[in-house]
Amino acid sequence: MKLRPLGMEGAWEITPKQHADPRGVFLDWYRVDQFAAEVGRPLRLAQANLSVSVRGVVRGIHFADVPPGQAKYVTCVRGAVFDVVVDLRVGSPTYGRWEGTRLDDVSRRAVYLSEGIGHGFCAISNEATLCYLSSQTYNPASEHGVHPLDPELAINWPAGTPLLSARDQEALLLPEARDSGLLPSYAACQAFTALTSQ
Repeated sequence: MKLRPLGMEGAWEITPKQHADPRGVFLDWYRVDQFAAEVGRPLRLAQANLSVSVRGVVRGIHFADVPPGQAKYVTCVRGAVFDVVVDLRVGSPTYGRWEGTRLDDVSRRAVYLSEGIGHGFCAISNEATLCYLSSQTYNPASEHGVHPLDPELAINWPAGTPLLSARDQEALLLPEARDSGLLPSYAACQAFTALTSQ
């Protein structure tokens, strides 16, 4: 597999090597040895989720309190999505920036985002299934969101009229989340990463 750093510290795109023959395809979409060698620590697996969305659904931008945060390793096992990572770490050199990656069932790429980075996606096929590996179990009290249509983020979602959940429709704009103290600090994220890399 090949790991490519994205445009912010703590986020990578992973491209697996696919082995195809007349029977089909085989690949490793996560390998702890190669992953840890590049990222500097393994992914602590605490929960695995599947998310199924119809075309035009936008989910996110979601993040969790740090510590402990929630690192995610995401791939699309059916269909295609436009996957987005957003640097929500106040004080980070790339705070407020986002980067999008196409994840689909052809390239079978994955995206890893460390604690403090926001995540969202838009389904661009009729139906898309995402598989998440997460470093922490879901805790509603520490889970938050930034509005995915925030004009300050200006994410170019590939959907005419995005379909949002009630939770995402009610999420704060980035400046509101920052001013309320909801966003994680870059320093806290770095300290947590250093602690979990030992």
